Amino acid sequence: MTIQFPITFSKMSGTGNDFILIDHRTPFLDREEMPGFARAVCERRVSAGADGLILIENSDTADFRWQFLNGDGSWAEMCGNGARCAARFAFALGIAPERMRFETVAGLIEAEVTDQSVKIKMTPPNGLRLEEIIEVNGQGKVVHSLNTGVPHAVLFMDDVQQAPVLELGRSIRFHEHFQPAGTNVNFVQQGGNGLIVRTYERGVEGETLACGTGAVAAAIIAGILGKVAPPVAVTTSGGEQLIIHYRLAGQEISEVYLEGPARFIYEGQLHSEALRMKS
Repeated sequence: MTIQFPITFSKMSGTGNDFILIDHRTPFLDREEMPGFARAVCERRVSAGADGLILIENSDTADFRWQFLNGDGSWAEMCGNGARCAARFAFALGIAPERMRFETVAGLIEAEVTDQSVKIKMTPPNGLRLEEIIEVNGQGKVVHSLNTGVPHAVLFMDDVQQAPVLELGRSIRFHEHFQPAGTNVNFVQQGGNGLIVRTYERGVEGETLACGTGAVAAAIIAGILGKVAPPVAVTTSGGEQLIIHYRLAGQEISEVYLEGPARFIYEGQLHSEALRMKS
């Protein structure tokens, strides 16, 4: 398709995860063009810059569907903070009511918007694996893992501020144990019935200020291990809190919800000069 400039967009933040959101109900991008477009608009300092791109499209079965791409142009099955931003964006534009459903690759997501806060019902987690030991840089690491829409590895430690998030996170993200898809990596510290979580995000390839699906994975695994009980308050790298609701029956997980703020930062127009399109 031929892109017509300028393109109206909104910049939003979900507890520090930032996204570019565009109303794509009248499409201007073919699917094969979306990765290059995402890389271009998400590149910081030379364009709008963001952790990811969200395109809102029409749906035959729900209030809308999204196309979600990471900042590196890769497709993502799910993003909890992105989903909360998408829900508030759709409600603000009159695309969906305050209680809505929308399509993602991971499945149908239910959401409820209340002022700046959005609560979403997550798709059922799967692939729980506990206390696996993998060798990283010659050392054994105890890793737990769970897919909460996207794959997550969880490591508990006494002080997450000392965690080598970039180096160790990258090593685990690309570890053969998690191939071919790779994994997001969460470094988790317990504090009372709450958690502090720092996340190395696949697709961003670095630490982000928050990761909704990672917070959910950390809270559920901590609950299964008897460290916390729902609802669980998770403090993100950006200093904000997400609330994770769920039910456990042994290791059976159900009724998983992610709740937290989704904020509009600004609205603007992208011009052709903002896109350094790369193959």
